[in-house]
Amino acid sequence: MTKTVSKPAARVTKSPAVKSASKHSPVTLTVDIGGTGLKMMALSGAGKPLSERLRMLTPKDPTPTRVLAALDELRDQFPSDTPAFDRISVGFPGVVKHGVTLIAVNLHPDWANFPLQATLHKRWKKPVIVANDASVQGYGAIYGKGVELCLTLGTGLGSSLFTDGRLCPGLELAHHPWRKGLTYEEFLGIRAFKKQGKKRWNKLLQKAIAQTAATFNWDYLHIGGGNAKHVDFELGKNVRIVPNEEGLLGGVALWRHQ
Repeated sequence: MTKTVSKPAARVTKSPAVKSASKHSPVTLTVDIGGTGLKMMALSGAGKPLSERLRMLTPKDPTPTRVLAALDELRDQFPSDTPAFDRISVGFPGVVKHGVTLIAVNLHPDWANFPLQATLHKRWKKPVIVANDASVQGYGAIYGKGVELCLTLGTGLGSSLFTDGRLCPGLELAHHPWRKGLTYEEFLGIRAFKKQGKKRWNKLLQKAIAQTAATFNWDYLHIGGGNAKHVDFELGKNVRIVPNEEGLLGGVALWRHQ
């Protein structure tokens, strides 16, 4: 269940930490930064939700300063009985290396070489892992056997590839040239959906699925993201739509693989 939060008139500085978290430890605060929305949920050490999924719109002109301020406000909206979090997992819509965001095409140029992991650690005083958002969703979706590809259909196109549960880092399928000199994202992102319409977009997605199968020889394909709801064709064998929540639920698995 998602609880959408609007921006408060005045920010109250607090932390969802008033209730002992011992029986749930380690509690992970999972954060999903998207081009359209910001989401948060508290998870137990076993990966079970300890709160509703909170959501607010991504700020206009989403610089690091504005997004971090919005994350502060969203965190402060957790009910007072939410267990204290011990660590933080962040899914980010762009290339991430060693906690530094190298590029975020669907956010703002100021995210280039921004130390998001270190900044959040200093800001919230907890251990932090920042990873590509499709990688986090993939950790929440995969079975852990064979070759598995996760595609997220949102503002852009996210991708992550796993072999026997291990992430193959650095994959950015979205920006790979695909057809007529254009990239996968230019055909399957939100701008393309609005320009081409649902029918054409679905035909292109079917072609993209076939191309990824030939390229990666995946055993399983997991499709997520906000625009997965627009998929209207019958999915092939070993292809499934995964719920948006898995983009947050993968936050616990992210720590297990460090």
